[in-house]
Amino acid sequence: MADRFRCIVVDDEPLARSTLAKLVGEDPELELVAQCANGVAAVDSVRSHAPDIVVLDVQMPGLDGFGVVEALKDAAQPPLYVFATAYDRFALKAFDVHAVDYLLKPFDDERFR
Repeated sequence: MADRFRCIVVDDEPLARSTLAKLVGEDPELELVAQCANGVAAVDSVRSHAPDIVVLDVQMPGLDGFGVVEALKDAAQPPLYVFATAYDRFALKAFDVHAVDYLLKPFDDERFR
């Protein structure tokens, strides 16, 4: 499929990252181009892969999800952000930075789709 959305998954927890990558891989409209375990790697990966969508956790060591968004705010073509986190308290802030969705862990496959 030629017109798939390029996607990067960012989560410091290996199991969560693996689950998100699996869900992305199962969606025929998405193409997984990278996985990152922290915010610094996510910024580098977004700059090198130019994804359409970044699915990222909020709380990560070093640079958190909001720090990733801030670091990339001046990108020529910023990606769409979907936050995936266990904390509902960050939802309003996520939408303040123009997130397109907010997945509250644990979520099921249908909610991801």
